[in-house]
Amino acid sequence: MKKNLLKLGGALYFGFGFMLLFGVNAQAYIDPSVITYVIQAVAGIVIAIGAVVGIYWRRTKKKLNQKLGLDENRNKEVEADDITMKEE
Repeated sequence: MKKNLLKLGGALYFGFGFMLLFGVNAQAYIDPSVITYVIQAVAGIVIAIGAVVGIYWRRTKKKLNQKLGLDENRNKEVEADDITMKEE
């Protein structure tokens, strides 16, 4: 089984290298709107990756704080929820 996968991987590796060495140049027109779509796609991917990393960072930090017995709110001041209005 492993030998078959190695043969397949080697064939794909050399096939891709062959395509890179003997590729044909294409003369094509790239419309300026295509570049804006590419920029939007790249920005969307970057934002999505950032959101996923942020979510997992918070989860990891929370679990680590729980495991170490740390309270991240220990030095924060909390304001009272009372609202008073002065009568004129």
